[in-house]
Amino acid sequence: MTTRTLAQVIESIPTADGAGVKLRRSLGSQRGVHVDPFLMLDEFYSDDPDDYIGGFPAHPHRGFETVTYMLDGHMRHEDHMGNRGDLGPGDVQWMTAARGIIHSEMPQQSEGRMRGFQLWLNLPAREKMKPAAYRDIPAREIPAVQLAGGGEARVIAGTLQVDGAPTAGPINGGAAQLSTDPLYVDVRLPAGAAFTAPIRAGYNAFLYLYEGSAAIGAEGASRPLPQRAAGVLSDGDELRVRADAGGVRFLLLAARPLREPVVQYGPFVMNTREEIEQAVADYRSGRLASAA
Repeated sequence: MTTRTLAQVIESIPTADGAGVKLRRSLGSQRGVHVDPFLMLDEFYSDDPDDYIGGFPAHPHRGFETVTYMLDGHMRHEDHMGNRGDLGPGDVQWMTAARGIIHSEMPQQSEGRMRGFQLWLNLPAREKMKPAAYRDIPAREIPAVQLAGGGEARVIAGTLQVDGAPTAGPINGGAAQLSTDPLYVDVRLPAGAAFTAPIRAGYNAFLYLYEGSAAIGAEGASRPLPQRAAGVLSDGDELRVRADAGGVRFLLLAARPLREPVVQYGPFVMNTREEIEQAVADYRSGRLASAA
């Protein structure tokens, strides 16, 4: 087994999106700062309703998938196709914008904590114009793997193998295999605990550490990953993480790279400038929504 090492650290930076929602962005914070096929990762976290109350009013997407994972709070999704979903603690929404969707994500609370993540996952060129779709996944449908030492791993997408036993998440299982074959796991480790899991060689992978601190890599060759930063991993077929004294919580993401051109203009991600211009024209004329 070849243990992956910490190859690059992408610090998250404070920014705002939607109607002034304050968040921190690691992947996607600058042009070209992504980990193919992952385009962007936002973390939103605040106890102050002024930081999130404006939400994300109706806006378009084309050419990729968005994954919203809630830790705390209550957010409602609506789209132009008539879909509506309510996300609460531990829930996930996996939306395939593909050829076009117009949707909103609005807080359903006026006080308390709002906390979670939004991930953008690219689609291959052949799938960018397929029909839009989405799936709400309640927390009860996301399997939790109990780890040695008292930790836990929630498997949102893909299959996680711990001690040889596979656990499949609700996304990317069975016949509904996604082209990028994503793995998305939320891991919690208590102080000093270790986490070891296989990751398919040749797949791009990164961690996002959102609580505590940890060392990444094999014993004697590990490197620390700071809190609220994305750690891009080298190639290999195994991941090793050891929590520091305060314990740690992190997201683990891996997927098959597309190795295709990425041309982005705001909420549109295509392969060429001409395709972007068409997306903008379709949105302005109302065809983006009608095409979906």
